[in-house]
Amino acid sequence: MFEQLEGVHSVESGYAGGTVPNPSYKQVSSGETGHAEAVQVTFDPAKISYRDLLEIFFGFHDPTTLNRQGADVGTQYRSAIFAHSPEQRRVAHQVIGELGASGAFGHPIVTEVNPLTAFYKAEGYHQGYYRQNADQPYCRAMIDPKIKKLRDTYRARLKDAARAGTQ
Repeated sequence: MFEQLEGVHSVESGYAGGTVPNPSYKQVSSGETGHAEAVQVTFDPAKISYRDLLEIFFGFHDPTTLNRQGADVGTQYRSAIFAHSPEQRRVAHQVIGELGASGAFGHPIVTEVNPLTAFYKAEGYHQGYYRQNADQPYCRAMIDPKIKKLRDTYRARLKDAARAGTQ
């Protein structure tokens, strides 16, 4: 979803927050590396702010379930932000505090905020996974509704191709 936003240059799927260097998907999915599945977003802050990216992040997953996203369970599925700077950590904590105070989720937010120590790019077949597998049942059931929500809610923030539905 992030790659459809104006100002986002690239999105890489990968792993962060663990102890094993250069882990494979198989290792991460075992839950034994300490890594979380993650994306690294490169963006132009003159076109989209870090705060905006965080608000979109929180709008498309459940930050209140510990070590779980939907049917996926384990520490590799935890809600986490790996900040590149102390300023990013500060903004992340601020956004979490504001969302918590607003009662937006009805339950406490359990999203971790940690400094990024290393990001390991996932295998090639994980990059642009939805674009390559949009017809798979998982993508249709889980991702299609999120893409629709993104286009409905953030239409003005989308790149022209995404706004037209061709990205």
